[in-house]
Amino acid sequence: MANLKEIRSRIASVSSTMQITSAMKMVSAAKLKKAQDAITAMRPYSDKLTELIQNLSGSLDGDTPNPFTQVRPVKKTLLVVVTSNRGLCGGFNSSIVKAVQHYVKEHPEQDIHLLKSKRFSRWRHAQSLHPGPSCQENLTGRGDF
Repeated sequence: MANLKEIRSRIASVSSTMQITSAMKMVSAAKLKKAQDAITAMRPYSDKLTELIQNLSGSLDGDTPNPFTQVRPVKKTLLVVVTSNRGLCGGFNSSIVKAVQHYVKEHPEQDIHLLKSKRFSRWRHAQSLHPGPSCQENLTGRGDF
């Protein structure tokens, strides 16, 4: 049976863990509120964009050719890859990297644009040894919410 000193130590450990968990919960609640506020602030822009697209599509006449509505052969595509660089998202990022590697093997002519590409450092190193598609990076420093 545990003596009194060990029991007190365990109680202190559990108390400390509860404090840390409570602090993490408050931080995540603040981040969630910030993200919800950002989404709410974007609603007027989204509504205006929807209205603009509806007006444009309504003004298109079916008889006159429009360069935006013509069906053309695809000449070039761009793969935009977004990963996360914060939090407990290792499995998410690994899945994205694997999917991109698989896709690039099938489509070697594909251009790639990486957003939040902290996770792609190993992949970029392999690409420098064996060049493949052109790869652009955008590490804009935009933080997570």
